[in-house]
Amino acid sequence: MKSRSSLQDRIRLLRGHKAGRILLMYFLCSGLLAGRVLAEQRKLGDKPRLIVTSDGEIDDKTSMVRFLLYANEWDVEGIITSSSDYHWRGYHWPGDNWTEPYLEGYAKVYPNLIKHAPQYPTPEYLRERTLLGNVDAVGEMDAITAGSQHIVKVLLDESDDRPVWIQAWGGPNTIARALKTIEEEHPEKMDKVADKIRLYLIWEQDNTYQAYIRPRWEPHNILTIISYQLNAICYQWRRILPPVQQRYFERAWLKENILQNHGPLCSLYPTRDDGSFLSEELFQHCVVTGLRNMESPGWGGWGGRYVKVRNNTWLDPHPDPSFQYPTGRSRMAVRRNFLISAKDPADRAFIEKYHKPVWRWAVAFQNDWAARADWCVLSPEKANHPPVVQLGHDQDIKAAAGQRIALGALGTSDPDGDRLSYRWWQYVEPGTYPGEVTIQNADQQEARFNVPQDVRPGQTIHIICEVTDDGNPPLTRYRRVIVTLEGSSKR
Repeated sequence: MKSRSSLQDRIRLLRGHKAGRILLMYFLCSGLLAGRVLAEQRKLGDKPRLIVTSDGEIDDKTSMVRFLLYANEWDVEGIITSSSDYHWRGYHWPGDNWTEPYLEGYAKVYPNLIKHAPQYPTPEYLRERTLLGNVDAVGEMDAITAGSQHIVKVLLDESDDRPVWIQAWGGPNTIARALKTIEEEHPEKMDKVADKIRLYLIWEQDNTYQAYIRPRWEPHNILTIISYQLNAICYQWRRILPPVQQRYFERAWLKENILQNHGPLCSLYPTRDDGSFLSEELFQHCVVTGLRNMESPGWGGWGGRYVKVRNNTWLDPHPDPSFQYPTGRSRMAVRRNFLISAKDPADRAFIEKYHKPVWRWAVAFQNDWAARADWCVLSPEKANHPPVVQLGHDQDIKAAAGQRIALGALGTSDPDGDRLSYRWWQYVEPGTYPGEVTIQNADQQEARFNVPQDVRPGQTIHIICEVTDDGNPPLTRYRRVIVTLEGSSKR
C-alpha cells in the first residue's frame, strides 16, 4: 500500500505552486528540511559513539569511503591506524598516513554533504581524531601511542556516559594497549569502563584479544562481538550472496551508482580488476535504521545477528546445532563458512544460511550507500533521503495468548514527498517464541495479528515494520516491535 503523510502532503502542495517551489528549494538547500528529518530520526535514540581501528588493508580502504559517507550518523571519536596479522609497519604496510587521501576526498564533498545532513562532522574534526596506534609488529601492545592514549581519554571521560563502540577492522592490539593503560593507572575504573565499551571485532586479526583483553576484561562483563558474517560482503561474496542480490555488487552497478560522476571521495573506492565489488568491513551494525539492533547483539540488523557463547561474548549463529564454539581464538574453528565448496547444493545451503543475518539486508544497505554517493554531488531536491518511520503505539508490547495486536505506523513520513510502501513481517530468529504468526494487512500502514494460543509466558515475538520509498534509489527504514507474552489469555 502506498501512503502519504502530512509532511509529504505539504511538500507536494509546495511543489504545486511557483512560490511554493521557491520556498521548498530554500528549505532543502539550506539544510533545514534535512535537519528536521535527522532530528526526527535522532528521537529513536542518541547518536552512537564510534572509534575505528584499522590496519589500512584494501578492504579497510573500501570501507573508509562508505564510513565517511555515514559520518553524520555517529559521533566519530577516533580513526586509528593499528596493525594485524596481515599488515604492520615494514610488511605490506599501506603507510602511516594511508587515510589522508580519503579525508581529503571527504573535505572536497563536505560542502555538499551538509546540504543533505548538517550533522556531518567537519574535515578538521575528523583529522584531529585520526591518529597512529600500535603498528610496529603483529600484536605489539607494549608501546603507549597517540592512538592508544586517545582511546584511554575517550573511555575515561565522565562527561558523556553513552556507550562507545570500538571497532577493530584489523588487529585489536591498540585497543588492548589502551585497556592495559587503564588497568595499570586506573584499576578502580575497570568496571565502569567495561560497562561503557562495545567491542566489535572483525575476526581476531592478532592474538591480543585472547592473550590480554579476554582474560583481564571479560570478568568485567565487557560486551564483545566477534564477526565472521562479514564474509557476505567480503572477497568471496560471489560464493555467498544469493544470485538475485549479486547485481548490486557487480561492475555495472558500482560504476553507475558509486564510481562515476559521484565526486572525488567515491572515485577513490577500490574495486576488483574487473570493476566489481571487492570487500568491506562490516560496520553497518552501528547505522541507526530503527531495527534497535544495538540494544542487543542477538536482535539483528544491517551488521548481522549474533548469539551469546559465554559471559558477554557474542559470535555468529551457526547453522549446525551440534557445533561447539571454541574456547580460544575463533578464526580457524569457523572457517568452514567460506572454505567449503559452493558447488555442492548442501554446502551452498549452508553458506547462505550462515550469512543470511547480513545478506538479508544487502539490497537495502547498497541502495542506501548509493543515495549517499548522490549526496556528494546532487542538490537535496534531486537526491533521495530515507523515510522516517514512526509507530502509532509503543515499541514494546505485553500480550497474552489469543490477544489481537494492532500494529500501525501512523505519522511515518518521507522528506522528499515520495510514496511509501509498507511491509510488516515477523523476524523469527531473534524471538523466543519458536512458531510463526500470520500478519493481516501486512502490506498496509496498519496491520494486525493474533497471538498464537501455544505461547508461553516470557516468550517474545519480534515484528518488523519495513518502510520503503519510491525514490531513486529506493530507501528503507524500519521500526521493531517486540511483543512479550504474559500468562492468561485475553480476547
